Amino acid sequence: MRQQTHKRGRFTNKTVAIVAALALGGGGAAIIAANASASGDKSSGQDRTLSATAGTISCPDVGQKLNTVPRQARAEVDRNLAELDTQVANAYQRMAKKEAGTDSVLTTLQQQRTATLDRIGIAIGRSSQRPAGLEQMSACKMQTNFAGKGRGNGQGGNQQGGGQQGNQQGGNQQGGQQQGGNQQGGGQQQGGQQQGGNQQGGGQQQGGNQGGNGGQQGNGPSQDDFVDITKVQPNVKEPQNQGGASTGVFESKCGVNEQGIRNTDNVIVAPGVGNGAHHTHDYVGNKTTSANSTNDSLAAGDTTCTNGDQSTYYWPVVRVQDGTQEKDANQLGGGLEGNVGRILTAKSSTLEFKGNPVGKVTAMPRFLRIITGDAKAFTNGTANANAHWSCTGFEDRQLTDKYPLCPAGSDVVRSFAFQSCWDGKNADSANHRDHVAFAQQDGSCPNGFQAIPQLVNKITYEVPAGQTYAVDGFPEQLHKPITDHDDFINVMSDKLMSEAVDCINSGRKCG
Repeated sequence: MRQQTHKRGRFTNKTVAIVAALALGGGGAAIIAANASASGDKSSGQDRTLSATAGTISCPDVGQKLNTVPRQARAEVDRNLAELDTQVANAYQRMAKKEAGTDSVLTTLQQQRTATLDRIGIAIGRSSQRPAGLEQMSACKMQTNFAGKGRGNGQGGNQQGGGQQGNQQGGNQQGGQQQGGNQQGGGQQQGGQQQGGNQQGGGQQQGGNQGGNGGQQGNGPSQDDFVDITKVQPNVKEPQNQGGASTGVFESKCGVNEQGIRNTDNVIVAPGVGNGAHHTHDYVGNKTTSANSTNDSLAAGDTTCTNGDQSTYYWPVVRVQDGTQEKDANQLGGGLEGNVGRILTAKSSTLEFKGNPVGKVTAMPRFLRIITGDAKAFTNGTANANAHWSCTGFEDRQLTDKYPLCPAGSDVVRSFAFQSCWDGKNADSANHRDHVAFAQQDGSCPNGFQAIPQLVNKITYEVPAGQTYAVDGFPEQLHKPITDHDDFINVMSDKLMSEAVDCINSGRKCG
């Protein structure tokens, strides 16, 4: 790889850390404890460097625990689960704006959650046994020690297109070995000028073209959320195809959301609830998707896909934090919930359905819903995390808990390898996970599951040099890269799905 050379700048021989300024859009106060030390360049006006430790609210994820909700109760339960998210978001804003002390905010939040959890229990209890222990999930805590949180997906732990969940092979160590083995809390320095790849003022960078401008707003990310991709060791391993493998690829070409179809809903997790995501999604495919979408409305919807695929594909937007305000700066799901900065339109996006390394695939049912990754992985832990970050030219190196800093001429890559095994019965499940599964390490499906075409979504972004960037998320998740996630509703016609399966099983490339 050709070395990048740069002139020596005024920040040479100094380590400059950007500030994780957790101010909510509109000037909210930060939840930080900052220590100042004199280490700046007096002539440049950099009199000091601040290091900040962020605090956030951590609550039990009730939705992940409810896996036996009766169908007739799901709509009411989903509405109340969405209300729990709203309560946490509101509490976070109150705490950030210092409207009340931490204890007061958490006490009020627990009272609100207790009432909502009781409504969930009543809804389920009308047609089934009331879940035990709901009341034990009402209490939340202030989380300030993030050491090891969301870290430690070892080498080889991130596979793409091979059916493996990003936290399986190589271990799922909390606070353990980090990818590449050479990053400790984001403190890897680059040419003596960067800390975690983030520079104050967008100064000189050695081998990287993204690194932070010191003007961050919102509630993250922090400097240790970034790492130089050239310092990461190759760590991607894919299972070998066996005899009878389905090796074809079916592609839906649906664009990069050039039309700017976006909203802050999540029709899978919070149907019928406006702003159910508390962050903004990009949509390609079905043009009509919103919180109020139904199977019938999706089946009647127009699509951006050139092959007539009416499926819904949506994921959180990526924003560059260059001081520019988006039009949602004063709206829920946008700046009012800490999602600030200019939304980047992807440079490219590919949606490919791949086969199985040990056998044939069967058709997905129409309206199958799949979520991959966990939007709350920072506070939930990594059990359902499936984030993959990399750079073009370095895609044999995958990160789960860091944003990559890419060399000049290389673009940021985020990719999602969806669950590729289906229970053969359900298009969805109460927690939106149990009806699908990841393949095992050899590529085979767990008992009771059958192989389906695996959706692999790859998105690239041209991030301006010297700018930090972050994925949208729930405010309390602090825009951590491990919270990245992707959503899919299969709305292919039976005919198109049959064509896809035939293509994949016969080893062709189609679309």
